[in-house]
Amino acid sequence: MYVSSSNVPMRLRMLPCFCFYLSWRTAVTMIILLSGFLFFPGLFLTLKHVIKTRFKNLKDTDVALVSERIVSSIHALMASTSGVLIVASCRDIMNDRHRLATDFVWFGASYMAYDICAMYQVHHLNERGKGCEEYKGLSLHAITKFLHEDFLLVLHHMALLTVFMPVTLFLRRGLGDFFIGCFFITELSTPFVSAGKVLIQLGLQDSTLHKINGLMVLLTFLLCRILLFPFMYWVYGRNYNIPLYKVALHLPWHCNLGNLCILAPQLYWFFLLCRKARRLYLRQLQTHSSHTPKTS
Repeated sequence: MYVSSSNVPMRLRMLPCFCFYLSWRTAVTMIILLSGFLFFPGLFLTLKHVIKTRFKNLKDTDVALVSERIVSSIHALMASTSGVLIVASCRDIMNDRHRLATDFVWFGASYMAYDICAMYQVHHLNERGKGCEEYKGLSLHAITKFLHEDFLLVLHHMALLTVFMPVTLFLRRGLGDFFIGCFFITELSTPFVSAGKVLIQLGLQDSTLHKINGLMVLLTFLLCRILLFPFMYWVYGRNYNIPLYKVALHLPWHCNLGNLCILAPQLYWFFLLCRKARRLYLRQLQTHSSHTPKTS
Protein backbone atom coordinates (compact mmCIF):
# COMPACT_ATOMS: atom_id res chain seq x y z
CA MET A 1 0.00 0.00 0.00
CA TYR A 2 1.45 3.35 -1.03
CA VAL A 3 1.56 6.06 1.61
CA SER A 4 1.93 9.63 0.44
CA SER A 5 4.78 11.56 2.01
CA SER A 6 2.30 14.26 2.88
CA ASN A 7 0.59 11.79 5.24
CA VAL A 8 3.82 10.99 7.11
CA PRO A 9 4.29 13.10 10.25
CA MET A 10 7.03 15.69 10.05
CA ARG A 11 8.94 14.08 12.94
CA LEU A 12 9.16 10.75 11.11
CA ARG A 13 10.29 12.43 7.90
CA MET A 14 13.06 14.22 9.82
CA LEU A 15 14.23 11.04 11.57
CA PRO A 16 16.72 9.89 8.86
CA CYS A 17 18.29 13.36 8.76
CA PHE A 18 18.52 13.42 12.55
CA CYS A 19 20.15 9.97 12.65
CA PHE A 20 22.62 11.02 9.96
CA TYR A 21 23.46 14.17 11.95
CA LEU A 22 24.05 12.13 15.11
CA SER A 23 26.32 9.66 13.35
CA TRP A 24 28.22 12.49 11.67
CA ARG A 25 28.68 14.37 14.97
CA THR A 26 29.77 11.16 16.70
CA ALA A 27 32.37 10.53 14.00
CA VAL A 28 33.66 14.11 14.26
CA THR A 29 33.82 13.84 18.06
CA MET A 30 35.80 10.60 17.89
CA ILE A 31 38.22 12.17 15.40
CA ILE A 32 38.72 15.18 17.70
CA LEU A 33 39.28 12.91 20.72
CA LEU A 34 41.72 10.69 18.84
CA SER A 35 43.55 13.76 17.51
CA GLY A 36 44.23 14.88 21.07
CA PHE A 37 45.57 11.47 22.06
CA LEU A 38 47.96 11.60 19.10
CA PHE A 39 48.86 15.29 19.28
CA PHE A 40 50.04 15.78 22.87
CA PRO A 41 52.16 12.62 23.36
CA GLY A 42 53.48 12.98 19.81
CA LEU A 43 54.49 16.59 20.44
CA PHE A 44 56.15 15.61 23.72
CA LEU A 45 58.23 12.86 22.09
CA THR A 46 59.15 15.12 19.16
CA LEU A 47 60.29 17.92 21.47
CA LYS A 48 62.36 15.50 23.54
CA HIS A 49 64.13 14.29 20.41
CA VAL A 50 64.75 17.80 19.05
CA ILE A 51 65.98 19.22 22.38
CA LYS A 52 68.19 16.20 23.05
CA THR A 53 69.71 16.52 19.57
CA ARG A 54 70.24 20.29 19.72
CA PHE A 55 71.38 20.56 23.36
CA LYS A 56 73.51 17.50 24.03
CA ASN A 57 74.76 18.87 27.37
CA LEU A 58 71.29 18.74 28.95
CA LYS A 59 70.46 15.85 31.26
CA ASP A 60 67.54 13.55 30.51
CA THR A 61 65.60 15.14 33.37
CA ASP A 62 66.08 18.61 31.91
CA VAL A 63 65.04 17.45 28.45
CA ALA A 64 61.88 15.78 29.76
CA LEU A 65 60.91 18.73 31.97
CA VAL A 66 61.45 21.34 29.26
CA SER A 67 59.48 19.25 26.76
CA GLU A 68 56.64 18.69 29.23
CA ARG A 69 56.48 22.39 30.08
CA ILE A 70 56.43 23.41 26.40
CA VAL A 71 53.53 21.04 25.72
CA SER A 72 51.71 22.45 28.77
CA SER A 73 52.23 25.97 27.47
CA ILE A 74 50.94 25.07 24.01
CA HIS A 75 47.85 23.45 25.50
CA ALA A 76 47.31 26.50 27.73
CA LEU A 77 47.57 28.90 24.79
CA MET A 78 45.12 26.80 22.78
CA ALA A 79 42.69 26.67 25.72
CA SER A 80 42.88 30.38 26.55
CA THR A 81 42.54 31.35 22.88
CA SER A 82 39.47 29.12 22.61
CA GLY A 83 38.13 30.74 25.77
CA VAL A 84 38.54 34.25 24.41
CA LEU A 85 36.80 33.29 21.15
CA ILE A 86 33.89 31.73 23.06
CA VAL A 87 33.48 34.65 25.47
CA ALA A 88 33.68 37.21 22.66
CA SER A 89 31.04 35.44 20.56
CA CYS A 90 28.44 34.76 23.29
CA ARG A 91 26.18 37.80 23.67
CA ASP A 92 23.59 35.81 25.60
CA ILE A 93 25.70 34.34 28.40
CA MET A 94 23.33 31.43 29.03
CA ASN A 95 21.88 30.44 25.65
CA ASP A 96 24.43 31.33 22.96
CA ARG A 97 26.40 28.33 21.68
CA HIS A 98 29.94 27.91 20.35
CA ARG A 99 31.32 24.63 19.05
CA LEU A 100 34.66 25.12 20.78
CA ALA A 101 32.92 24.87 24.16
CA THR A 102 32.48 21.15 23.54
CA ASP A 103 35.01 20.34 20.81
CA PHE A 104 37.99 21.65 22.76
CA VAL A 105 36.89 19.68 25.84
CA TRP A 106 37.03 16.50 23.77
CA PHE A 107 40.39 17.52 22.30
CA GLY A 108 41.88 18.64 25.62
CA ALA A 109 40.67 15.66 27.65
CA SER A 110 43.58 13.59 26.38
CA TYR A 111 45.99 16.27 27.57
CA MET A 112 45.06 15.67 31.22
CA ALA A 113 45.73 11.94 30.91
CA TYR A 114 48.96 12.54 28.98
CA ASP A 115 50.23 15.19 31.40
CA ILE A 116 49.95 12.87 34.41
CA CYS A 117 52.15 10.36 32.56
CA ALA A 118 54.60 13.07 31.47
CA MET A 119 54.87 14.46 35.01
CA TYR A 120 55.60 10.97 36.30
CA GLN A 121 58.34 10.52 33.70
CA VAL A 122 59.98 13.79 34.80
CA HIS A 123 59.70 12.71 38.44
CA HIS A 124 61.09 9.25 37.62
CA LEU A 125 64.09 10.62 35.71
CA ASN A 126 64.81 13.17 38.43
CA GLU A 127 64.81 10.56 41.20
CA ARG A 128 66.80 8.08 39.12
CA GLY A 129 69.39 10.77 38.53
CA LYS A 130 69.81 11.00 42.30
CA GLY A 131 70.74 7.31 42.40
CA CYS A 132 67.53 5.95 43.95
CA GLU A 133 67.51 2.18 43.45
CA GLU A 134 63.72 1.82 43.30
CA TYR A 135 63.62 4.14 40.27
CA LYS A 136 65.60 1.82 38.00
CA GLY A 137 62.27 0.34 36.93
CA LEU A 138 58.56 0.85 37.45
CA SER A 139 57.66 0.25 41.09
CA LEU A 140 54.74 0.84 43.40
CA HIS A 141 56.97 2.86 45.73
CA ALA A 142 57.96 5.23 42.91
CA ILE A 143 54.33 5.76 41.87
CA THR A 144 53.26 6.30 45.48
CA LYS A 145 56.00 8.88 46.05
CA PHE A 146 55.03 10.70 42.85
CA LEU A 147 51.36 10.83 43.87
CA HIS A 148 52.36 12.09 47.32
CA GLU A 149 54.57 14.89 45.97
CA ASP A 150 52.19 16.00 43.21
CA PHE A 151 48.93 14.98 44.85
CA LEU A 152 47.06 18.26 44.34
CA LEU A 153 48.04 18.58 40.68
CA VAL A 154 47.15 14.97 39.91
CA LEU A 155 43.84 15.42 41.77
CA HIS A 156 43.20 18.57 39.71
CA HIS A 157 43.77 16.68 36.45
CA MET A 158 41.62 13.73 37.54
CA ALA A 159 38.81 16.06 38.65
CA LEU A 160 38.82 17.74 35.24
CA LEU A 161 38.59 14.34 33.56
CA THR A 162 35.95 12.79 35.82
CA VAL A 163 33.86 15.82 36.84
CA PHE A 164 34.40 18.89 34.63
CA MET A 165 34.39 16.92 31.37
CA PRO A 166 31.11 14.99 31.98
CA VAL A 167 29.37 18.12 33.29
CA THR A 168 30.50 20.19 30.31
CA LEU A 169 29.60 17.60 27.70
CA PHE A 170 26.50 15.87 29.04
CA LEU A 171 24.86 17.66 31.97
CA ARG A 172 24.65 21.35 30.96
CA ARG A 173 21.71 20.93 28.55
CA GLY A 174 23.51 23.27 26.15
CA LEU A 175 23.58 26.19 28.59
CA GLY A 176 26.44 28.44 29.65
CA ASP A 177 29.03 28.22 26.86
CA PHE A 178 30.13 31.70 27.95
CA PHE A 179 31.19 30.38 31.35
CA ILE A 180 32.97 27.38 29.82
CA GLY A 181 34.98 29.92 27.83
CA CYS A 182 35.81 31.73 31.08
CA PHE A 183 37.12 28.50 32.58
CA PHE A 184 39.31 27.98 29.50
CA ILE A 185 40.84 31.44 30.06
CA THR A 186 42.15 30.32 33.47
CA GLU A 187 44.93 28.52 31.56
CA LEU A 188 46.50 31.85 30.52
CA SER A 189 48.82 31.77 33.55
CA THR A 190 50.22 28.32 32.71
CA PRO A 191 52.87 29.41 30.14
CA PHE A 192 54.43 31.73 32.73
CA VAL A 193 54.31 29.05 35.44
CA SER A 194 55.95 26.63 33.00
CA ALA A 195 58.62 29.16 32.03
CA GLY A 196 59.46 29.65 35.70
CA LYS A 197 59.97 25.92 36.23
CA VAL A 198 62.17 25.68 33.14
CA LEU A 199 64.33 28.62 34.25
CA ILE A 200 64.80 27.08 37.70
CA GLN A 201 65.64 23.68 36.20
CA LEU A 202 68.29 25.35 34.02
CA GLY A 203 69.79 27.23 36.99
CA LEU A 204 68.54 30.68 35.96
CA GLN A 205 66.48 31.40 39.07
CA ASP A 206 68.55 34.52 39.84
CA SER A 207 68.26 36.01 36.36
CA THR A 208 66.32 39.15 35.49
CA LEU A 209 64.18 37.09 33.13
CA HIS A 210 63.06 34.90 36.03
CA LYS A 211 62.09 37.96 38.09
CA ILE A 212 60.01 39.43 35.25
CA ASN A 213 58.41 36.07 34.62
CA GLY A 214 57.60 35.77 38.33
CA LEU A 215 55.69 39.05 38.23
CA MET A 216 53.75 37.83 35.19
CA VAL A 217 52.92 34.59 37.01
CA LEU A 218 51.44 36.49 39.95
CA LEU A 219 49.54 38.93 37.72
CA THR A 220 48.02 36.36 35.35
CA PHE A 221 47.26 33.93 38.16
CA LEU A 222 45.45 36.62 40.15
CA LEU A 223 43.45 37.89 37.17
CA CYS A 224 42.67 34.64 35.37
CA ARG A 225 42.37 32.10 38.17
CA ILE A 226 41.01 34.08 41.13
CA LEU A 227 39.37 37.36 40.09
CA LEU A 228 37.75 35.56 37.18
CA PHE A 229 35.25 33.97 39.59
CA PRO A 230 33.77 37.22 40.96
CA PHE A 231 33.80 38.48 37.35
CA MET A 232 31.60 35.56 36.25
CA TYR A 233 29.20 36.20 39.13
CA TRP A 234 29.12 39.90 38.23
CA VAL A 235 28.35 39.17 34.56
CA TYR A 236 25.55 36.80 35.55
CA GLY A 237 24.12 39.38 37.95
CA ARG A 238 24.28 42.14 35.34
CA ASN A 239 22.51 39.92 32.81
CA TYR A 240 19.61 39.28 35.19
CA ASN A 241 19.71 42.60 37.10
CA ILE A 242 20.84 40.96 40.33
CA PRO A 243 23.27 42.70 42.74
CA LEU A 244 26.63 40.95 42.93
CA TYR A 245 26.22 40.01 46.58
CA LYS A 246 22.92 38.24 45.82
CA VAL A 247 24.04 36.25 42.77
CA ALA A 248 25.13 33.20 44.76
CA LEU A 249 21.64 32.99 46.30
CA HIS A 250 20.04 32.84 42.86
CA LEU A 251 22.29 30.04 41.57
CA PRO A 252 21.72 26.32 42.20
CA TRP A 253 23.72 25.07 45.17
CA HIS A 254 25.72 22.64 43.03
CA CYS A 255 26.95 25.54 40.82
CA ASN A 256 28.26 27.40 43.86
CA LEU A 257 29.81 24.22 45.25
CA GLY A 258 31.50 23.45 41.94
CA ASN A 259 32.94 26.96 41.69
CA LEU A 260 34.17 26.74 45.28
CA CYS A 261 35.87 23.40 44.62
CA ILE A 262 37.64 24.90 41.60
CA LEU A 263 38.56 28.15 43.36
CA ALA A 264 39.93 26.55 46.56
CA PRO A 265 43.09 25.00 45.03
CA GLN A 266 43.69 28.19 43.03
CA LEU A 267 43.78 30.20 46.27
CA TYR A 268 46.15 27.67 47.81
CA TRP A 269 48.48 27.75 44.79
CA PHE A 270 48.40 31.55 44.74
CA PHE A 271 49.35 31.58 48.42
CA LEU A 272 52.31 29.31 47.63
CA LEU A 273 53.35 31.56 44.73
CA CYS A 274 53.22 34.67 46.94
CA ARG A 275 55.21 32.94 49.66
CA LYS A 276 57.81 31.83 47.14
CA ALA A 277 58.01 35.34 45.65
CA ARG A 278 58.49 36.82 49.12
CA ARG A 279 61.23 34.31 49.92
CA LEU A 280 63.08 35.09 46.67
CA TYR A 281 62.72 38.83 47.29
CA LEU A 282 64.18 38.55 50.80
CA ARG A 283 67.02 36.41 49.51
CA GLN A 284 67.83 39.03 46.89
CA LEU A 285 67.87 41.72 49.59
CA GLN A 286 70.25 39.68 51.74
CA THR A 287 72.52 39.01 48.77
CA HIS A 288 72.54 42.70 47.85
CA SER A 289 73.30 43.82 51.41
CA SER A 290 76.12 41.28 51.77
CA HIS A 291 77.79 42.62 48.60
CA THR A 292 77.38 46.26 49.63
CA PRO A 293 80.69 47.56 51.08
CA LYS A 294 80.43 48.87 54.61
CA THR A 295 81.54 52.45 55.24
CA SER A 296 83.01 53.63 58.51
